[in-house]
Amino acid sequence: MTTLALLEREMYSEAEASRLLRVPQGTLHYWLEGGTRGHVTYLPVLRAEPTRRRVVTWAEFVEAGLLKQYRRDLQVPMPELRQFISLLRESLGVPYPLATFRPWSIEKRLVIEAQEQAGLSEEYWVYAVVGDQPLLLPPGKDFLARAEFDGDVAVRWRPSADPESPVVVDPNLRFGKPAVHGISTDVLWEYSEDGYTEAEIAKEFAISKSDVAWAVAYENSGRAA
Repeated sequence: MTTLALLEREMYSEAEASRLLRVPQGTLHYWLEGGTRGHVTYLPVLRAEPTRRRVVTWAEFVEAGLLKQYRRDLQVPMPELRQFISLLRESLGVPYPLATFRPWSIEKRLVIEAQEQAGLSEEYWVYAVVGDQPLLLPPGKDFLARAEFDGDVAVRWRPSADPESPVVVDPNLRFGKPAVHGISTDVLWEYSEDGYTEAEIAKEFAISKSDVAWAVAYENSGRAA
């Protein structure tokens, strides 16, 4: 059922989520719980307040994926990101503003206001006003290329930046493990490691050789990191 209950479902340990996101566990914990550095205490980024839980909900996992794109790939400063997410959470009245579809559809103006109030540099904006219309910018497009929504709720996540990859993370399939057509990528990888060819694996699981190649490449990249 695609309701708030899905977003709040506890899916992963911190260690497992950090492995799937390919983010150091200490970094993910800081995003979730905040922390003290020197004499300064920093609030969480993805949670309204610390919970002392070492588990990650589905919504937190999806939002951490977006945060990784912004923080690690684009090098956006954390204070601005923290304030941007906090402002969205408050203005929309939802605990997981980035894992719901409203900011990406009917609430675009609120996103623009939050960007401005947070002092987010324009090169990192999700939306900008062109003429009288909000225009989705590359950072937002990159996120939407990875997240799949059903109604107002994010229901799947694509871990690969390549839009051709069939690998998806679905909280309702394989306990949220990365999969191709419902088959865990680690299972396909294990077959490959055991010496089966792509053609043999594809026949065994009734998928294409391309699907097998994508799954094995995904697993290899994670193990090499």
